[in-house]
Amino acid sequence: MDAEDHTKPTLFAKVLRGEASSPPPIWLMRQAGRYLPEYRELRSQSKGFLDFCYSPDLASEATLQPIRRFGFDAAIIFSDILVIPDALGQPVRFEEGVGPRLDPLALDALDDLDPGRLSTHLAPVYEAISRTRRALPGDTSLIGFAGAPWTLATYMIAGRTTPDQAPTRRAAFADPDRFDRLITLLADSVAEHLCAQVDAGCDALQIFDSWAGTLDTLSFPRWSADAIVRIVGHVRGKHPNVPIIVFPRNAGDRLRDFVETVRPDAVGLDWSVSQDMGRAVQKSVCVQGNLDPMRLVAGGEALRRGIDAILETYSDGPFVFNLGHGIVPETPIAHVEEMVAQVRASSR
Repeated sequence: MDAEDHTKPTLFAKVLRGEASSPPPIWLMRQAGRYLPEYRELRSQSKGFLDFCYSPDLASEATLQPIRRFGFDAAIIFSDILVIPDALGQPVRFEEGVGPRLDPLALDALDDLDPGRLSTHLAPVYEAISRTRRALPGDTSLIGFAGAPWTLATYMIAGRTTPDQAPTRRAAFADPDRFDRLITLLADSVAEHLCAQVDAGCDALQIFDSWAGTLDTLSFPRWSADAIVRIVGHVRGKHPNVPIIVFPRNAGDRLRDFVETVRPDAVGLDWSVSQDMGRAVQKSVCVQGNLDPMRLVAGGEALRRGIDAILETYSDGPFVFNLGHGIVPETPIAHVEEMVAQVRASSR
């Protein structure tokens, strides 16, 4: 499939566009990662995590590993949401056993961020996408992704992740005009990055708002939903045939309003979303999710019951089987194999 050839959509893309499939397509968030021995070996070839992300050879190989092992219906390019602040000029580093670290951004220093650096700085990501697309089977989708503006802002202002994102919430309340400017800059940067990923060969996109659930009722539409509306509108203006998944983690009872506002092609459900809420949302959009990753770790009856409940709830409509968040490093490979076999054996 050429980078701009989306005239023959995969099963995954068709389901994102509203078709039902039995069995449903399947992929996992963080499916390329430390639970795979081949990934750990590959990771040892790079001195740092971002160096790994910016190596087209290594990033492409990491993306392909779970496809070779499990035959998922979609691959997601190996990268990180924090390549955006890194590209804007706020250096990102990953400390072993600690996670990402940035020099905290003050809202009166927004002029230090340079969107003009994006395309050059992120060129290795687009090269990895092009290489991966050429290597993937034609019936396997390739997903590009980015973090949502609110989630990116939480890392940029605090310099790290925090349990409740208090530093960023406080900054937004104290200086909403400047915070608005940051969110708009990030929305435009994310839209540019997503479009470039499609140009390079992705045929589906996902926007991760991993920290959406920390926003209060008044802030949620402004800093999460409205910012993503801006991104979706920009991307659809350039690539109207590429489906967009949005994952507003822990949106709770605001999920239905979020979907009505953003109007994505699909919405990711975290594992706390009730069956009633999920089914209500599925009436208007494809849903993706939402197995608890700990069920996948536990295996056995807990895993089988969790899978059955999800399939029973969602398989009558457009649905992609996935986890309710990313796969964790301690996940046994045998449990992933069992999950894939159970989902693939399901039929209505």
